[in-house]
Amino acid sequence: MRCYLHAFLLSMVFTLLSLLYVFSQLASTLEDSDKWSLKAQGIRERSSHDAPDLLRKKPGLEGLRRRDRCKSESVSYWNPYWRQPADVCGVNCLLDSRQRSGSAAKAKGDERSHLAVVACGPRLEETLTMLKSAVLFSQKPLHFYIFAEDDLHEGFRDALDSWPRGVQTKFTFAIYPITFPKENAKEWKKLFKPCASQRLFLPLILKQVDSLLYVDTDILFLQPVEKIWGLLFQFNSTHLAAMAPEHEEPRIGWYNRFARHPYYGKTGINSGVMLMNMTRLRDKYFKNDMTAVALRWEEILMPLLQKYKLNITWGDQDLLNIIFHHNPESLYVFPCQWNYRPDHCIYGSNCQLAEQEGVFILHGNRGVYHDDKQPAFRAVYQAIQKYQFGENMETSLLQPLERSLRATTHTYCGRASNQFTKRLKLSIMSVEQDITSGR
Repeated sequence: MRCYLHAFLLSMVFTLLSLLYVFSQLASTLEDSDKWSLKAQGIRERSSHDAPDLLRKKPGLEGLRRRDRCKSESVSYWNPYWRQPADVCGVNCLLDSRQRSGSAAKAKGDERSHLAVVACGPRLEETLTMLKSAVLFSQKPLHFYIFAEDDLHEGFRDALDSWPRGVQTKFTFAIYPITFPKENAKEWKKLFKPCASQRLFLPLILKQVDSLLYVDTDILFLQPVEKIWGLLFQFNSTHLAAMAPEHEEPRIGWYNRFARHPYYGKTGINSGVMLMNMTRLRDKYFKNDMTAVALRWEEILMPLLQKYKLNITWGDQDLLNIIFHHNPESLYVFPCQWNYRPDHCIYGSNCQLAEQEGVFILHGNRGVYHDDKQPAFRAVYQAIQKYQFGENMETSLLQPLERSLRATTHTYCGRASNQFTKRLKLSIMSVEQDITSGR
């Protein structure tokens, strides 16, 4: 009997000690969380008022309540990447992982448009010009999620902090490292172009962001970002992403002539401008041609790459085409004027809505902003790049652009250049009216 009593007392002591250890670890975690330094983690998020505690308010369509609830564990500890604990974010991550976000319809109180971009290599200036175009014409606040290689972080911070104070009140930003699943990081990073496939993992990294507009670095906004953001409210109950067709004219289409894998619709889709309801995307079980069992986003990506890696040309865009080929009900297709590329004019104009309403978003893929192949595209890029904040947009941006475009009429795209300025004129007129009225 005495032995049983000793065993019971000993077990009680061990139980008590275990409880004390658990509570001490919890207290330590909370203390570390409260003392977590943004500067030490290498991220900067600037509010429009530079509030001392740098609180973020509603970072998706649905918001965050606290800024400091993430553990500062390295991305390398995410094993596997998409099953990290709910309270763990990567280095440079500034998210409250406990807060789950809802659908777009729930978040009318957050007026911000949430814009993500991935920059690697010599893309700093091009990305800044894209962000500049977003800020110039938008009338509602913006939040930028900038994923970049480490050696670009300082350049982004310095450039964005150097913009005039009045311009800085229109946006907030956060800079993140490039991160891929630990086990296959090299394979993902080299897919198509360096870092391009990072976009596939945004729903898994930005877990608290409900909806997001991803754009390539070679995008230029010719009207307010909130216009495309508003397409979220046109989604039906099954839509979880929106993209434009890869081609309007099947005779010059790439996917329908050359693809060796499934693709969406008649001519495929282009992922350079991709609007996502990421809550729905994370919750969706996707049909596929690998198994009879539907797979979630984090489960489908690597098997899909392994199956098709020898058959894909355009990397992550091809994987998206395969996914939405099997799940067409999940995609909202917006018209070509939201993602206008040289393909829409190089052999003659073939984007009818751009002819009628103008180009909304210009996409200078294949490096056309930086060579002589499509001078009309380069003229738009240079006009926005050279424009100085605070100058009159009509005389310092629009008029120089129109002069440059008149010198490009020897090309098919140059002959269609009135489409480049039609919507831009309306955007500039709206901004100048706001300035005049003092808003």
